[in-house]
Amino acid sequence: MTLMIESSALDFSPMHDRMRFYVEENILSCCATLVMQGTKIVDFKTFGYMNLEDKSPLQENAIYRMYSSTKIVTSVALMMLYEEGLFKLDDPLGKFMPDFADMKVLAADASSADDVVAAKNPILIRHILSHSAGLSYGFIEPESVIDQAYNNTVNVLSDFSLDLEEFCASIAKLPLAYEPGTNWRYSVATDVCARLVEVLSGQRFDDFLRDKIFTPLAMIDTDFWVPVEKAPRFTTMYAPTDIFKPMASGLVKADDPVAGQYNHRRKWLSGGGGLVSTVSDYVAFLQMLVNGGEWNGQRMLKEETLGLMRTNQLAEGVNVAFPMWAMPGTVFGLGFALKESLQESDPAGAQGEYHWGGMAGTHSWMAPEADLTGFCLTQRMPGFWHPFSHEFKAQAYAIAGKK
Repeated sequence: MTLMIESSALDFSPMHDRMRFYVEENILSCCATLVMQGTKIVDFKTFGYMNLEDKSPLQENAIYRMYSSTKIVTSVALMMLYEEGLFKLDDPLGKFMPDFADMKVLAADASSADDVVAAKNPILIRHILSHSAGLSYGFIEPESVIDQAYNNTVNVLSDFSLDLEEFCASIAKLPLAYEPGTNWRYSVATDVCARLVEVLSGQRFDDFLRDKIFTPLAMIDTDFWVPVEKAPRFTTMYAPTDIFKPMASGLVKADDPVAGQYNHRRKWLSGGGGLVSTVSDYVAFLQMLVNGGEWNGQRMLKEETLGLMRTNQLAEGVNVAFPMWAMPGTVFGLGFALKESLQESDPAGAQGEYHWGGMAGTHSWMAPEADLTGFCLTQRMPGFWHPFSHEFKAQAYAIAGKK
């Protein structure tokens, strides 16, 4: 789909120059940036290459691995079923998925996954939408007791042999990292949300997304795999030669666009990180969000439901926190991180910004006060919370944000 760019007097050349720098310095293989005011696209630019081997230019309709940018789509899908009255946010998850009833929690001084106590409270559905259920991931803090238990059971980054039902049955046997609702920890919770969509709707997760979101929004290239006829538009993913030096030059291939992990159908329909998409596809989804839940005559959600999703769900004093990334002033709603309090370096219009992104460098953010939306994409693993995305955001606010 060809994107319609609104003409304006805005000069995005400083932002373009800076993004081009990252490609020229071999920090990124490719980069695409898009800026909207309201639902109008005021800038779209591509930089770099489909692959570094033959350096074919990055196509405007290139297909990207979205990783955790999938999470927003999954959260919207589950909230569509909320609007149908199929569950309440304070319903125990075990009401619909009995494996998650009667959970155990790691003891405060646990030295192994066997050191557990009975959970005092159930996991609620609002907890799995806000990463406050006590679930974990396995790769965020690999030396921790909880992540070692996950790594001995599942590997979300490389094992695609389970379906959502089998996956959830496996992790339900693991202890929780903390009492549900008392903390925040990035986790497989959104994969549990995807399975809950299946349970409530009676459809496979990919079929539900296709019927309820992708087809209505004309997201024709968004799926959990890339068929052979689309492989020429599929980007190559790279990893840095030194992950501890994000601004160092040097990249090595991490996933092939023809013989890689996305080139065949998989059982694993990860609601937390499985989608591939294009700029135009995902922007239609963002336009729907910015436009209050409706786009091109298709209503996905009510405005009040999106308002609820943009409301903090964490306990008082709890913030979003990663061992390796600082995200000060950030809390979490139902599928979105939320800018609750501005930091010294934040523009005034960032108050109330809601966002999330993917590990390979696909990050979107919506700022109602600034009437601004930004979307930047690359294929660098890891690439979330990388300096390039911070510079893109700062430039976008400076150039196009309402003062």
